[in-house]
Amino acid sequence: MGLEDLFKNVTKRFNDEELPENEPTVKCPRCQQVVPESRFQELNKVCPNCNYHGRLRATERLRLTADKGSFVEYDTEMQTVDPLNFPGYAKKVESLQELTGLKDAVVTGECTIKGSRTVLIVMDSHFMMASMGSVVGEKITRAFETATKKGLPVVAFTASGGARMQEGILSLMQMAKTSGAVAKHSEAGLLYMTVLTDPTTGGVTASFASLGDIILAEPKILIGFAGRRVIEGTIKQRLPGNFQLAEFMQEKGFVDMIVERRSMRSVLSHLLKLHGYEKEGTN
Repeated sequence: MGLEDLFKNVTKRFNDEELPENEPTVKCPRCQQVVPESRFQELNKVCPNCNYHGRLRATERLRLTADKGSFVEYDTEMQTVDPLNFPGYAKKVESLQELTGLKDAVVTGECTIKGSRTVLIVMDSHFMMASMGSVVGEKITRAFETATKKGLPVVAFTASGGARMQEGILSLMQMAKTSGAVAKHSEAGLLYMTVLTDPTTGGVTASFASLGDIILAEPKILIGFAGRRVIEGTIKQRLPGNFQLAEFMQEKGFVDMIVERRSMRSVLSHLLKLHGYEKEGTN
């Protein structure tokens, strides 16, 4: 038996012994290791074995990012009106609203991050995989427009499966609309930072998610436009095993920095201050 096999056996035995008999567990989707749910939650949904960063709800992301009590939400009552009368769509949206407590797949608003005021955009993959329909696109566009008017930076946490098929061409139009709002914000000389979380794909990647002045990503997350099988079928070639993971995207220059969840708030604060966005009340 080699040293690597011995290490795996010892690690497995240690992990098995660590799990209390009635302890709820979570299986990591990346490494398939089972960990106690209490430990997973304690680490803010980060796998202690492989460092995979699990998917957070918008409320959890806000708690980890914004200064306590500082977040003021924008457009709280905006919700879809089912523009194409897509079969079953309205009922699905209604059930997800009850399940998640959200009106749609994104929360936008204004807050401070360690004292620096910023506009915050947080997508929630628990709501139709954070697909971008008319409401998501409109809320993001308005957030950028408000930031431009107030002279504020924008921090956007992206997580999406792409455009929302139930809204057809209207969902695709949000790509141009959000990108236009980002361009006006940039022309005003204001900072925009994107934080890519798992997964960021499709039309969201192809629009505002890839337009940040600084693009950060959490470790080992999926980033891309089309899926692996679609690309391999198109180019008739096998892709690298780490293709579309954050580390691969950083190596190719798409991502500027990979930041662990425990450090994200401090890194964002540091970058805001480096670009002149000091704490409120200071020069």
